[in-house]
Amino acid sequence: MTTIHNFLKPLMQSHARLWALMMTLFLVACQAEEEKVILDSSAAPTISLSSATVVLSKEKPTDAALTVTWVEPNYGFASAPTYNLLIDKKGGDFTKAINVAAGKELKKVFTNLELNTILLSLGLPAGSASDVDMKVMSVLAAKTTAGSAVSTLKATPYSTKLDLSTTWGVVGSAANDWGARPDLPFYKTSVANEFVAYVTLIDGEIKFRQNNDWTVNLGSNKGSTSTTALNGDNIAVKAGSYKITLNPVANTYKIEKFSWGVVGSAANDWGATPDLPLMYDPTVDYWRGVVTLKDGEMKIRANNDWGTNFGGSGGRLVAGGDNIAVKKGTYLITADFKNLKYTITPYAPWGIVGAATITGWGEKPDQKFTYDLSTETWVIKGIVLKADQFKFRLNDDWGTNFGTTASSAQAIGTSGGLKPGGENFIAVAGTYDFELDLKDASKPTYKATKVK
Repeated sequence: MTTIHNFLKPLMQSHARLWALMMTLFLVACQAEEEKVILDSSAAPTISLSSATVVLSKEKPTDAALTVTWVEPNYGFASAPTYNLLIDKKGGDFTKAINVAAGKELKKVFTNLELNTILLSLGLPAGSASDVDMKVMSVLAAKTTAGSAVSTLKATPYSTKLDLSTTWGVVGSAANDWGARPDLPFYKTSVANEFVAYVTLIDGEIKFRQNNDWTVNLGSNKGSTSTTALNGDNIAVKAGSYKITLNPVANTYKIEKFSWGVVGSAANDWGATPDLPLMYDPTVDYWRGVVTLKDGEMKIRANNDWGTNFGGSGGRLVAGGDNIAVKKGTYLITADFKNLKYTITPYAPWGIVGAATITGWGEKPDQKFTYDLSTETWVIKGIVLKADQFKFRLNDDWGTNFGTTASSAQAIGTSGGLKPGGENFIAVAGTYDFELDLKDASKPTYKATKVK
């Protein structure tokens, strides 16, 4: 009997352990069933704006301009969603909205600079009030999101362009044939009443005057090379690129050789020919130039001379720094000598193509527009067209081109919309100025002025 008991005892203990395990699993399953939750698919965050109208301040870039808050939705269970704030033009469908990640926060505070950057990137005009739509997206998982109702903000962004314009200019036989064209402009500097002009002159004479008019003009004070006098003598100059500094209050001026250019194996065989020139852009206080480069290296230097030169890497300019490696292509080069930064951006210009032009339907390179940084538009002036058809296209290629929005070829007129791949325009023979405004990709427009 004892033998049988000893034999069954381990077996009974094993069954007991198995039974206990089964009961434990059963209880866990029951508990899991009790904790099962159901997502409330109607839950969504509620958005609020600290103000319905904001006028952004350029003078206070880091001050708070707008606070957007929202209430966490009740999904029916404890959750930890993240949030994205979407900002779009009024009436937009948010497919091209600016997405601002807020993480797990329940508010977003925008500074003047931050919100202004977003509004300008949406193509809203500086200095004018525009409506924008905002909504908050709550994200639980990759495919589980909920959006708030749309809230509208009326906002006025400011222009980020500098206004360094003055009423003063350079006039003369060496500058603009004594006023046959607008005077070469002077710009403001950080010194009160001290203005600067960056000019390319021919052999001849110059003076300085206000408002393209002779009422107030300054010339040399009895032949002086540094002081001016009202209605003074003409100032003789030789052909070249110059920086002219003028102080009409102190009656002083200075004319010195001055230029910035690109030099290198990629540009001009390290100076075998003149450097590729950069031009001053007063809207941003940068020097810019469109240049065609070869595979090789480059630097930026002053006055076609190695006395002042900049190299660098990673967008940072370094005085006397390393050569900058570049690939073959056409680029927009920007140099910011105040902050010692540079950019090298592939450049694709717009042009005019067609039977109305002297270059035809692509038999030769199109006649090119230039980009006007002050208006952010593409312009071409004094182009001669025949009575025939034409279109606008990008970079001598039919991949991107604009024609009329009409259903068939249409006379150019004075202004209107552009349609990607649209029908040809028809020109009346003459000389034209054109401006293409492509800032709003959904509504590209043109202006045409027949000057002759």
